[in-house]
Amino acid sequence: MSSIEPALLIRNPCVANCCLDETDVCLGCHRTYAEILAWHKMSELEKVTLVDALIVRAIERKRN
Repeated sequence: MSSIEPALLIRNPCVANCCLDETDVCLGCHRTYAEILAWHKMSELEKVTLVDALIVRAIERKRN
């Protein structure tokens, strides 16, 4: 049994709008192809860190 409380588990950021751009970044969730593949192997801390980075990526994409 995991030591992490179920309420603290990070949900997969996939929004079922899967389409990679020319740099292999998903237009829906803003993850790179490598990050999408690695998601299930990441620790909860790694997932939190990535989700924070995805927020920044989404903001930057909207600015451009």
